[in-house]
Amino acid sequence: MEPTEKPQSPTSPAIARGAFSFWDEFISNPSLYMLLRELRSALAGSKTVLDVGCGNKSPMRYLSGVHLTGIDGYAPALDEARLGKTHDAYQLGDVRRVADLFQGRHFDACVSLDVIEHLPKEDGWKMLEQMEKLATRRVIIFTPNGFIPQKSKDGDLQEHLSGWTADEMRQRGYTVLGIYGPKSLRGEYHRIKRQPRVFWLLISYLSHFLSTRRNPENAAAIFCVKNVSAS
Repeated sequence: MEPTEKPQSPTSPAIARGAFSFWDEFISNPSLYMLLRELRSALAGSKTVLDVGCGNKSPMRYLSGVHLTGIDGYAPALDEARLGKTHDAYQLGDVRRVADLFQGRHFDACVSLDVIEHLPKEDGWKMLEQMEKLATRRVIIFTPNGFIPQKSKDGDLQEHLSGWTADEMRQRGYTVLGIYGPKSLRGEYHRIKRQPRVFWLLISYLSHFLSTRRNPENAAAIFCVKNVSAS
């Protein structure tokens, strides 16, 4: 998809970001805490962040102290994000071509959450390459562990087209952690698939901190971080 608007500068006033209460979201999505905990740690020292495939309600909106630019290829989702003031700046465009869209610019960090699995494998590698060109400090990828079937709804680009493993991300130079507890407990959209859900959510939490965080091969999702240097 071709961009329809000029990329905004990190100093552009754009629309003031909104104030979001993590605890309001926590009630409906308790697993979010595990992801935000890793994001805050991995983004320490980063001031400018590109959120690749930001969607309409990116978890990145809960992070303060950074200038956050969101890019997405699905215009309705980006419009919702703009309306909700989730980011400081917005860009409609192809996530496989982010380096081309932001020529002459760099970001301290490039982050992509639950995006790469929606691309065919070859395109996923292209997106990683593009993000690594733009980042001066680190690149962060969050994705299900392996292929998890998921269908699109009303053209929202949510169909899963590929699966990604800890081993192949390590081979590309990423440090990998496990997220969301055991893989056997979760299905589409990382939802707990066993009943009673509250009980299995607790098991998921305990397993995350006691085991699967350090053993991503057994985890529901993987959190991958690569330290890079701008050329």
